[in-house]
Amino acid sequence: MNRQSVPLAERKLDIAFIGFFLVNLLFITYIVDFEQLVVVDPAQFDYPLWPPAAMIDLVHWYGRNFDPLLIARPPFWMATIWIDALLFGPYYVAALYAFWKGQDWIRLPSIIYATMLFTNVVIILFEETAGQFASPSLPLVVALNLPWLLMPIAIIVRMWRSEHPFTRELPGTSAV
Repeated sequence: MNRQSVPLAERKLDIAFIGFFLVNLLFITYIVDFEQLVVVDPAQFDYPLWPPAAMIDLVHWYGRNFDPLLIARPPFWMATIWIDALLFGPYYVAALYAFWKGQDWIRLPSIIYATMLFTNVVIILFEETAGQFASPSLPLVVALNLPWLLMPIAIIVRMWRSEHPFTRELPGTSAV
């Protein structure tokens, strides 16, 4: 217990991770993905209480114009949506706290999360590229998905380098 948290101001990359987690928690997981759980058929549905109708319309517009996979919702896709809602959403809450406060216990969950996210996005992009629901706007779809390929790599690199990614020894103490 001879460790102290490194202040967030000294962990500039962690600020980017916090922003990424916020976008995922507040927009991707519980608006974009949640829409796909409550609207089974985008061609015929009643607006649910959540997400807001404008957000549902935005998701459907994007899917119809650029990303047919989002509208088709095949079983493998829905599996990724459930993983996001049930596993990644709670992870984002924990990670926001841990990255903000500098808590080392988030290291292993972050490595697991990042590995899962990267794998999901690679599989999705293969479908977007050459699958049954390939995107007619592949450069745009890849560009919009790029943060979900690069951030997991950055998280793994950040967490892999040290057993204590957020703390340092207290001055005047030495590791035993």
